[in-house]
Amino acid sequence: MIKIPRRQSGATLVEMAIIAPVFILVLVSIIELSMMFFATLTMQYAVREGARFAITGRANETGTGTQQRFATVIAKIRDNSLGMYDRMNCAVSVNGKSYASTGYSNAMFGGAGEMIVLQLDCAWPMTTPLLSPFFTNGQNRFAVGATMRNEYF
Repeated sequence: MIKIPRRQSGATLVEMAIIAPVFILVLVSIIELSMMFFATLTMQYAVREGARFAITGRANETGTGTQQRFATVIAKIRDNSLGMYDRMNCAVSVNGKSYASTGYSNAMFGGAGEMIVLQLDCAWPMTTPLLSPFFTNGQNRFAVGATMRNEYF
């Protein structure tokens, strides 16, 4: 059995107390960056699925018109985003024009054979104090989009 001198017996505990917070902060920052990239990829998939549904020219729910089609496209995006669409409060734009819930128009998704560009502007809130200063207002702002040609419907 190795005998440790009495004056060095607490040195390991002090070193661990100094290193542990830094190590945990770096570990949590790595996890947060991973979640940030996961959110970006998830939202990219969700907007692609929404655009795929939009190009068909149909609506799943009762009712007709562009307003119903827009609501169904948003529902498709929400369903495929794993809950991140609601957490990040994304802004939707179609062909470069942002739409509010009251700003629907007949030509919002274009006609048969026309191109559609569906884009989401999102903000991922940072929770790690180590990463917050590197992002504006402590949020990672990113945009994802999908461009497709409308089917002939």
